[in-house]
Amino acid sequence: MSAVSTVEKVGTGLDEGAANRDGALATLRRGLRLSPEFRVGLPVTLLLGLVATVGRVVVPIAVQQTIDRGLQAEGGPDVAFIRTAVLLSAAVVLVTALAAYLMNVRLYRTSEGGLATLRIKAFRHVHDLSMLTQSGERRGSLVSRVTGDVDQISQFMQWGGLMIIVSMGQLVVASVLMAVYSWQLALLVWASFLPLAFALRYFQRLLSGAYTTVRERVGDMLAAVGESVVGASVIRAYAAEERTARRIDESVESYRRAQTRAQGLVALTFPSSELVAALATAAVVVAGTLLGVGGHLTAGELVAFLFLVTLFVGPMQVATEVLNEAQNAVAGWRRVLGVLDTEPDVADPGPAGRELPRGPIEVRFEDVSFAYPGGPTVLHEVSVDIAPRSRIAVVGETGSGKTTFAKLLTRLMDPVEGRVLVDGVPLDRVRFSSLRERIVMVPQDGFLFDASLGDNIRYGRPEATDEDLLLALTELGLADWLEGLPRGLDTPVGQRGESLSAGERQLVALARAYLAAPDLLVLDEATSAVDPATEVRLQRALDGVTRGRTAISIAHRLSTAEAADEVIVFDHGRIVQRGPHTELVAEPGVYADLHASWIAQRRI
Repeated sequence: MSAVSTVEKVGTGLDEGAANRDGALATLRRGLRLSPEFRVGLPVTLLLGLVATVGRVVVPIAVQQTIDRGLQAEGGPDVAFIRTAVLLSAAVVLVTALAAYLMNVRLYRTSEGGLATLRIKAFRHVHDLSMLTQSGERRGSLVSRVTGDVDQISQFMQWGGLMIIVSMGQLVVASVLMAVYSWQLALLVWASFLPLAFALRYFQRLLSGAYTTVRERVGDMLAAVGESVVGASVIRAYAAEERTARRIDESVESYRRAQTRAQGLVALTFPSSELVAALATAAVVVAGTLLGVGGHLTAGELVAFLFLVTLFVGPMQVATEVLNEAQNAVAGWRRVLGVLDTEPDVADPGPAGRELPRGPIEVRFEDVSFAYPGGPTVLHEVSVDIAPRSRIAVVGETGSGKTTFAKLLTRLMDPVEGRVLVDGVPLDRVRFSSLRERIVMVPQDGFLFDASLGDNIRYGRPEATDEDLLLALTELGLADWLEGLPRGLDTPVGQRGESLSAGERQLVALARAYLAAPDLLVLDEATSAVDPATEVRLQRALDGVTRGRTAISIAHRLSTAEAADEVIVFDHGRIVQRGPHTELVAEPGVYADLHASWIAQRRI
């Protein structure tokens, strides 16, 4: 398979094709299947909805009976009958209110349970996606899919879902009763609203596209705001406040335009439904009066019919608002489904995968090539064997392929050609649980969480005690640094470790990896931000840390290469030299040039 064809297969963006091709109902069905909690206790909820709906027609029936059999009874008004009708109506209304309350509670409970499941599934799937896929989507947009888009679904399920249940039942019951009282007037009402029903189908298609754009603009806006907050120090350092403000203003304005267009489409439906409702009511009054004069309709039946028209018109008018919420929810559901439809290109083999036994790891690259999606090949047919317990330094100019080599070794990415083996097992056949336990990478910008220093160090080994942490820091030669912190292990590091210096953040990341006790330690220049004195102390500690285990260091400072057992030199995505530091520095080539440049910089 060629590098280009494989890259096209992998891709970087989220797969929204299938979700966008689905119609609204198909999207809703797919979304509901993902959250079975929506269907828990649904028959009882529907029964309560039926009771609440049927109870609404009691008033029109009571009015009709009161007029025809109570007020117009032979011999004058029948007070006893009227009193009985009123009391029965009041009792039914109370039962209706109780049923509606219970239906609401059950609907809210089940919808929140289903939405929680949807959020968890979306988050976990985002977490399972490869670094390439995640980097193809801005972080703010990813967050909006798991939060804002699901919130739109929540509003629809809790309000629109309720209104659909009640309104559909109300529409059916009102239609049946209208037909019982007068089939002629019932046909008249339906004929009045038929054009609106067809128009709503047309508006549904327009709203679907409009609200998909709205959800996309929300993601763009959150991404812009999130980046400006996280990068506030860089923005201030380069006096880029005005540029950043313009970018945020543009994203907010894009969202405003998209939302205004969507709401404008919705606004068209409201006058239409009001106009049709008024025409239907007027037509019923005129036609009903004529039927009454002809003896085909009593006064009570006409008044009851007008009440029923109100019950019929209500759902039709609510349908426009439900349509608004439904299209917003469908757009949100499509974006969430777009996440869930994206197949992880770096997948855990799961139970079928291999478990690696503990012990120093042997590494082999067999004709490995790699290209980032849409870009040129950055690694070309790399073949190399790394023996267990060896300490390897990987060097080369910026962009030569060093970090890509480390990411392939730790399976943050998969090669487009060739394969990577650890202890003779292809890396893509090793369970993630075993892989992450055996192999740990310390990136150059080790991420720290907004917690205490101790919690960040024990992140890879949650069961570690404070004594374990103190021992690890002592073995790393960092005990005196810890004593200088205001609260020791309880010192808060702040969001992204902003309470610590860049060098201190690297020390914490290194201590975290050491405590995890991996068999293969990959260091992406994890000491690049420490001062020279700390670097010397840390290098001595690293000699002890890496002894007895395989260690690979991506080295920018060649002091790391000098201390390694062997140096691998990359140039333009190929391994061009390999050997001990003393041999490589003595022969003309890329390494000797890099070393000479590094020595010259140190003398300045």
